Amino acid sequence: MTAINKNEPDIQALMAEIGQNAKAAAHTLAQATSDTKNQALIGGAAALRANVAIIIAANNKDMAAAEQKGLTTAMLDRLKLDDARIEAMAKGLEDIAALDDPVGRILSKWDRPNGLEISRIATPLGVIGVIYESRPNVTADAGALCLKAGNASILRGGSESFHSSAAIHDCLVAGLKSAGLPQTAIQRIPTTDRAAVGELLNMSDTVDVIVPRGGKSLIERVTAESKVPLFKHLEGMCHTYVDQSADMEKARAIVVNAKMRRTGICGATETLLVDKASGGDVMKNLIGDLINAGCEVRGDQLAQDADARVVAASQDDWNTEYLDAIINVAGVDGVAGAVAHIGAHGSNHTDAILAEDEAAVATFLNGVDSAILMVNASTQFADGGEFGMGAEIGISTGKLHARGPVGVEQLTSFKYVVQGSGQTRPS
Repeated sequence: MTAINKNEPDIQALMAEIGQNAKAAAHTLAQATSDTKNQALIGGAAALRANVAIIIAANNKDMAAAEQKGLTTAMLDRLKLDDARIEAMAKGLEDIAALDDPVGRILSKWDRPNGLEISRIATPLGVIGVIYESRPNVTADAGALCLKAGNASILRGGSESFHSSAAIHDCLVAGLKSAGLPQTAIQRIPTTDRAAVGELLNMSDTVDVIVPRGGKSLIERVTAESKVPLFKHLEGMCHTYVDQSADMEKARAIVVNAKMRRTGICGATETLLVDKASGGDVMKNLIGDLINAGCEVRGDQLAQDADARVVAASQDDWNTEYLDAIINVAGVDGVAGAVAHIGAHGSNHTDAILAEDEAAVATFLNGVDSAILMVNASTQFADGGEFGMGAEIGISTGKLHARGPVGVEQLTSFKYVVQGSGQTRPS
């Protein structure tokens, strides 16, 4: 047996206790009223606003350590908190509180010839484990979304955001306390020991679903090891295809926004595909706009011919989620070529077509098998908040139960209620 560092908790015992506490809290939350859950969320938002200085001080510790480790600019941007981002977290909690309660919704209802009335009713999933990396705001979003849907949550943020996540979690707990809900309804794993993740992935007796959101290595580990069902949040290998029928004024603005608005988010476009039939000036203008915006462009021969500043793309580049001011550019043979390229290199996250030709749009929508498809809009809209969900726990790229932004409705299951009036089943 591996010896446990005396300065670290007994991981197995710690995780077992967290799991049991979560299961008990989930039972309470399943019966909590909408007003009580909303009170906890509003209380959490108030606590965030009251503790801005404490949260920023904690974040400064994380930022200093991250810079010393040499984290990329994109990772540092994800980690950084300021007044505006903390206010956005607080507003996000209030937005979630304002949503309709997803629990108790009648999803479907029908009568049988024998008089039985059958209803399918939305219910909480139970206990949700969320494993994420450097974004501390996920602590607030994930905890709040799970709570609104009547679920207990176990949060495991990355070591980079350890102090930031702890400060945010304290605010969520303050909200729970103000509403009289169990403080264990939102738990944070209080150690950076990676063994805690391994334990969480095996807690099928107390955890109902795991939501991993992070890089490829995290997703691969969770997929390989988990005995708990998953909502997979794979990398965002997002594409934007510019068809020959595109309105070029719109397309030029969309392309720059899709890449450069925030390069470190999973909805940022990583590859630009341009219809060869559009002509050389179209690609030249799009590449020029990107370079002028501070983006490095890597491309195929057509892209290099269009602008001498384009660097030759390697085979690996077409499969790389840069999360940085770098983009791939390639010419393709119309919408069919775009569909083929995305099928070969995409991650089923978010892909966009810029086109005015309805037939081209229909071909793209039918041919690309991604969780989110955009038509004449930036891939940066791949976000639960932008979808009117208040926030999201991640973008599910799988096909079972939940797909696309995972908001409060996707964090519920259902049960059947059969109402009778004395019926018995004949032999």
